[in-house]
Amino acid sequence: MKTIHAVYENGVFQPKEPVDLPERTEVEFEPKVVGQPADDGMDGVYAVLSERYASGEHDVAARHNEHQP
Repeated sequence: MKTIHAVYENGVFQPKEPVDLPERTEVEFEPKVVGQPADDGMDGVYAVLSERYASGEHDVAARHNEHQP
């Protein structure tokens, strides 16, 4: 039996190398995580953006151009 390395993305396991099996062959496996997904460095940004802040401004779009050069 050969170990097949794959990446899980968009709900599908994609093999990282060619697999010598006929199309539509049903297989069974137990996933074993061998590394962590790549961090794009945006997790902190998304965390801040997901928070609600009380700025006191009711219409922040009205001041949009205030700080533009």
